Amino acid sequence: MSDNNQWEERSATGKPMVPATPRDVVHIRAGSFILVFCFAMAVLGLIAHLPVLTGIAVVVAVVTVIDMVLAVRRQKRRNVGEAG
Repeated sequence: MSDNNQWEERSATGKPMVPATPRDVVHIRAGSFILVFCFAMAVLGLIAHLPVLTGIAVVVAVVTVIDMVLAVRRQKRRNVGEAG
């Protein structure tokens, strides 16, 4: 927390400043979209009895979750920001 009891810093123009790297933000945001897509493909594969489609969706989802966890851990290591 800052001295004036605010959680976020503000720029000279008054916009909130978040101490996150753009790469990690993209990994987390894109990862969440990919997880929704993988869930839909896995359900579709189960309904259509296509185990290959379900398997591919599950593998992609697991890789995406690992990538998102690593991005969050990188942010936590910085000891600043929302994830820190």
